[in-house]
Amino acid sequence: MIERLQISHLRNLAQVSLNTAACNVIIGANGSGKTSLLEAIFLLSRGKSFRHHQPKRYIQHHENAATVHARLNDSTTLAIQKQLDATTVLRLNQATVYNQSILTEQLPTLLIDPSTMDMLEQGSASRRQLLDWLVFHMKQGFHPQWVAYQRLLKQRNSLLKKSRQLTQVQLTELKSWDKGLASHAALIHHYRERVFTEWQPYFAESIAQLLPAYAEQLSLSYNAGYDTNIPLDIQLNERLEQDLQLGYTRIGNHRADVHVHWRSSDLSEPVNNETDSSAIAASTTIEKADTAAKLPTIKEQAANVLSRGEKKLLITALRLSQLPLLLNDEKVLFTEDKENRTLSHDVKARATPVVLLDDITAELDDRAIKILLTTLAQLPCQVFMTSLTDEILPLVHEYWSELSVFHVKQGEVTLF
Repeated sequence: MIERLQISHLRNLAQVSLNTAACNVIIGANGSGKTSLLEAIFLLSRGKSFRHHQPKRYIQHHENAATVHARLNDSTTLAIQKQLDATTVLRLNQATVYNQSILTEQLPTLLIDPSTMDMLEQGSASRRQLLDWLVFHMKQGFHPQWVAYQRLLKQRNSLLKKSRQLTQVQLTELKSWDKGLASHAALIHHYRERVFTEWQPYFAESIAQLLPAYAEQLSLSYNAGYDTNIPLDIQLNERLEQDLQLGYTRIGNHRADVHVHWRSSDLSEPVNNETDSSAIAASTTIEKADTAAKLPTIKEQAANVLSRGEKKLLITALRLSQLPLLLNDEKVLFTEDKENRTLSHDVKARATPVVLLDDITAELDDRAIKILLTTLAQLPCQVFMTSLTDEILPLVHEYWSELSVFHVKQGEVTLF
């Protein structure tokens, strides 16, 4: 949990220093800088902004860099500096580190904001990242495999773009990369599949709270991005001519997706038969058991059936259901004794998740907000939420007896 947060030259936040609590409410008008506070925490955790990826867009005018520093409740310190040329400096306990994942592991952040409310209609990337956030924090071996896969994929796509005909040397090189991709893909799929299976009951429970009328009709599925019954390198070789024509790799872990399906046994209901362009025919799908009566069912994307308000609740359920799963999962660290050639393991306390809620009153109704706050108050997580007015404070006080309230005006942050 963050105890102290310091921000320099990020958007209109010139110099900010805050002592924070388990729950923090940030009040301010539009454009005052309250969302920038959440952006700073997200930047420290993820190494990028949720508003714009180019540092020059969030570094304050006439400044060369933006810096975010945090001290956690166990005295761990984290810092990130982003410079105009996108150079990044990372520090853990005053020592320079060279991998953003080290800070991400120390400070897991979950964002619920208006920009995430179109996740169901957007491409597969945001939904895949939703699953991968969980897998990263729950499966220690996932991230190295993912990094290696991305590196090989980048090399393969670069070669595909160069020419529509490859030399024998290039073909040999490509086959070697494809073998590596297949090896990493199998492990990445294994990690994703296991976490997805563990996630489903938590999602079902969250849906039962937020959308009880549809609890029996909504289900999750995971699409691996390729046919996992056949090694990926074989499938890539079969599709090489088409990939060369298009200049990129069309199947693999990078095309994985998570879908929310709507099941209905009412055959009179209108059905939108559009297929999802990101779906792949040869895919691995895992679904929760159909608890409805054994009648003919209609199955389609939930986004085609639900209203906008219901979609907001569904997306909130997707994100909210991840927290109890993450907190209930034991973090096991394996260490190798090379001399005795043995492995030992220790169970370590998981880092406290930080939940960032940006203007939730604009996206969720009163009932949904109460369910959201009730769930968060019962979990060992830290909360930062923004609001245009102080009208939300009486409600927040029902769930947190001690909280910090800040007022932001033109980049100046003061205690409320």
